[in-house]
Amino acid sequence: MTKQIENDRKRKTRFIPASAGAALLLTCLSALAQSRPADEDDGDKLHLTLGAGVISIPKYPGASERETKVLPLINARYGRYFVGGVPGAGVPLGVGVNLVEDSGWRLGAVLGPDLITPRKASDAPRLTGLGDIPSTTHVGLFGSYSQDWWSMRSSIVTDAGGKHEGTTANIELEGKYVLSERITLSAGPGLTWADKRYTQTFFGVNATQAANSGLSPYNANGGLNALKFSLGVDYRIDPHWFISARASIESLRGDARGSPITSQTSPHIIAVFSGYHF
Repeated sequence: MTKQIENDRKRKTRFIPASAGAALLLTCLSALAQSRPADEDDGDKLHLTLGAGVISIPKYPGASERETKVLPLINARYGRYFVGGVPGAGVPLGVGVNLVEDSGWRLGAVLGPDLITPRKASDAPRLTGLGDIPSTTHVGLFGSYSQDWWSMRSSIVTDAGGKHEGTTANIELEGKYVLSERITLSAGPGLTWADKRYTQTFFGVNATQAANSGLSPYNANGGLNALKFSLGVDYRIDPHWFISARASIESLRGDARGSPITSQTSPHIIAVFSGYHF
């Protein structure tokens, strides 16, 4: 069992952080985007993972309305550099670099756009008059530390596109249990902090929006944004093919929870992805 855990750790991912617009998605899906065979330690070779998945998510942060999307899984890696990622697990289709890599630590930076528009006024009747929150570009720093059966991941991501979507910071703890040579279970808690600009954009109501929507003005301050708990199952079909499933439930906190825009304070996400390592 000890050898199995060590081999699983060697196959573990390069972590990509959650973007500001991805607080309601599974950050643990980064394990899908970056997972690799045990022999993929050669820095002078191109490594590619392609796949797709289905994810069920709230239509926007704080929504009770839901939608199901088919999303691509794309990751190309050459040495320290990578392109791609799982939408919502990191900056979708981002370009990044791993600045520090050893047996336990991963530190790096990433730049990329939203693949999913954060919010449209047409997503729910309560959003009428509030206007859309457009897609933007994010820049972030990320890090992770893994040892034996557990890992810790964190990220700080900010809006680099001038769309007033602010900055978020995420931290997660995850424990893994190797059930068999092919099946690995995972679970762990996490939290998200958001600054005032992010919280006001996604959960606040300014004077103009109040006049257009009929809602009362709501000044949303930054702070602890959400607590969450995630579960995962990874099944390695062979050295190339894999299937992974994730489920996550959040509890919105602070001004995000009390917002008149919020209709669901405990959103959940379910996702299933499959991919192939070249």
